[in-house]
Amino acid sequence: MKLLEERIQKDGVVKAGNVLKVDSFLNHQMDIALFNAMGKEFYRLFADAGVNKIMTIEASGIGIACIAAQYFHVPVVFAKKAQSINLDGEMLSTKIESFTHKRVYDVIVSKKYLGAGDRVLIIDDFLANGCALEGLLRLVDLAGAQVAGVGIAIEKGFQKGGERIRSLGVRLESLAIVESMDEKSGQITFRT
Repeated sequence: MKLLEERIQKDGVVKAGNVLKVDSFLNHQMDIALFNAMGKEFYRLFADAGVNKIMTIEASGIGIACIAAQYFHVPVVFAKKAQSINLDGEMLSTKIESFTHKRVYDVIVSKKYLGAGDRVLIIDDFLANGCALEGLLRLVDLAGAQVAGVGIAIEKGFQKGGERIRSLGVRLESLAIVESMDEKSGQITFRT
């Protein structure tokens, strides 16, 4: 998606440790016009997939997932990283390691909101090593639901997550795939 690549080139900042900082428009301050364009593109890519639910993980994927859901006319379910007194009933749970936060989370989804018969489009802001995405795939499987596809805003193509998820036979579409980035020069190269 050219619009997203241009925005990453303009406002993205390459940091040490293969970190791409896009908090000015994607995952802290959100550019809703950009999200709207991404939502339309996810709909174009997955309109034929029979999606009846969109799933993400808190927190950075929620905004993108909600905007995309407008086009699919389906609800969004997000995996929570913390137990809350507001959660009741049976829960699906798995562990996910965060590349960004360098920690392991127990993530949970209520069985009330994810179950057999659901065709789930998973949407997230980043794909690096694929740990979060693998956890979401496990939750969908535990629910007896089907994965209709995975939509990622930014994939780090030089890390192994995308390759690993695609090798599972999962339909994965990324709007921008970063092929390489250099923290010294700030240069970002995209896969064509």
